[in-house]
Amino acid sequence: MAAYDFTAPRLHVAADLHAGASLPLDRAQANYLLNVLRRKPEDPVLLFNGRDGEWRASLVPSGRKSADLMVVERTRPQNAAPDLHYLFAPLKSARLDYLAQKAVEMGAGTIRPVFTRYTQGERINLDRLGANVVEAAEQCGILAIPAVAEPARLPEALAALAPERLLVFCDEDAPVADPVAALRGAGDPAAPPPLAVLVGPEGGFAPEERDLIAARPNTVALSLGPRILRADTAAVAVLALVQAVLGDARQGSGQVSDP
Repeated sequence: MAAYDFTAPRLHVAADLHAGASLPLDRAQANYLLNVLRRKPEDPVLLFNGRDGEWRASLVPSGRKSADLMVVERTRPQNAAPDLHYLFAPLKSARLDYLAQKAVEMGAGTIRPVFTRYTQGERINLDRLGANVVEAAEQCGILAIPAVAEPARLPEALAALAPERLLVFCDEDAPVADPVAALRGAGDPAAPPPLAVLVGPEGGFAPEERDLIAARPNTVALSLGPRILRADTAAVAVLALVQAVLGDARQGSGQVSDP
């Protein structure tokens, strides 16, 4: 039997979750389950709120176009959000949606837009960014909703990082050609430090920004190979490398049990 139910739809809710709770669906959720997915009474739905773990609920229609969910039992305990900060220069909206979703899928615990000299735009819709974070968590079985931090200028974002947090930044001019060797040299895979990843805009970092980043202790510049990658592609590539060498990909899902 599979360890996870991929057939049941999964919804993020704000309410507390416990056995016997009855949760009314809003109009959009009811339409999605009843009309789009054509779920029938008693069909299972998985619920999570980022606090109480994941719960199985049964669909209980309450009218032609409305329904409630009856919470039945917990399927997975709550786990903590990954201790990985993802800092990125904002992109155009459609590509920003993709970037946010992939960062969540790759295990970011905090997502923060960072304005640099060559950032294409400085208008960030945090509600839309948060909605993309929730959607990715719904689709990928994630229990802990990553935090969406307020946008910041690069100097402010760097100053906000704790000194012990290893900062990995994508640098096409990094002298080390082997990114795995660079990561292993920067942190102990047996006892990896808290992590942060910084991806700049498509124009790269300005010289003064590069100097500012390099001056921060506990920082490693990472080359992603001989090809120039788009910023959203670089995000997936660097997060995969960091997780494989120093992150939770070495340990499986990282899910914790009840105390």
